[in-house]
Amino acid sequence: MPRFANVMVTGGSGFLGSRVVSALESAGHERIIVPRSKDYDLREQALVRKLLKEEQPDLIIHLAAVVGGIGANRDMPGSFFYDNLVMGVMLMEEARKAGVSKFVGIGTICSYPKFTPVPFKEDDLWFGYPEETNAPYGLAKKMLLVQAQAYRQQYDFNAIHLMPVNLYGPGDNFDPKTSHVIPALIRKCVDAVKLGQFEITAWGDGSPTREFLYVDDAARGIVMAAERYDSPEPVNLGSGFEISMKDLAEKIAELTGFEGKFIWDASMPNGQPRRRLDTSRARERFGFEARVGFDEGLKKTIEWYLASRNSIEAA
Repeated sequence: MPRFANVMVTGGSGFLGSRVVSALESAGHERIIVPRSKDYDLREQALVRKLLKEEQPDLIIHLAAVVGGIGANRDMPGSFFYDNLVMGVMLMEEARKAGVSKFVGIGTICSYPKFTPVPFKEDDLWFGYPEETNAPYGLAKKMLLVQAQAYRQQYDFNAIHLMPVNLYGPGDNFDPKTSHVIPALIRKCVDAVKLGQFEITAWGDGSPTREFLYVDDAARGIVMAAERYDSPEPVNLGSGFEISMKDLAEKIAELTGFEGKFIWDASMPNGQPRRRLDTSRARERFGFEARVGFDEGLKKTIEWYLASRNSIEAA
């Protein structure tokens, strides 16, 4: 497997990024660069150019992104589109001009059409418009796939594009305003138990399904692809496991000790009807398969939140 002298991980101090840095270290990569957003705004071309000139990375894993759940996507569609698109476009262009050996772009499952046949196959990516609440974010990320393929064709630039499914795990974002569904439900259930509440309101009608990938598995898959995969086709990263929102809520309630009931607010958006990935390409092309079972991952996430709750709520 190739080893890169200088590896840059944008967003390397974040939820996924910190795990990718650890996975790189475990794989034997010695110099790992984690630029800070306060020092290098990746939306500013001059700062991106300065960063690459100073650090001279051989490999870039681009994880920096503006992300959030349905509510955040619905409230800030312009920011989600602009920031994610410009950061990726700028960084890839400057990486190409700087002679970076390889660029690993991290896309999103939100790029798939709203009614993609299940399981989602990478070849179905262009057969429709994404689910509306996530479309600006999903389309911004999908344009980075187009850029990667175009740069490979014109410049022989080695850029790959990975599409992780919904991630979860210890260290996730538990802010009620911006969190995804698993941390949001965990926090609601824990709070309800603490306050003696017997009802929790949840968005939608409970019918949509989702697939989840434990964050450490995702990090391992990204590093495996960085070391072993050099083709233009996008690749799903997932677990192949599907669960409805209703069943997810009940599972989290059981694990947190919440014995009340969920009130499903059908006036709020469901998001995409179903999500489950075909993960065969990742398995066949670079040997990736998820290791952490869903129940095990949920327990670890809940344990971490309970141990960290006071500091999270005080932040």
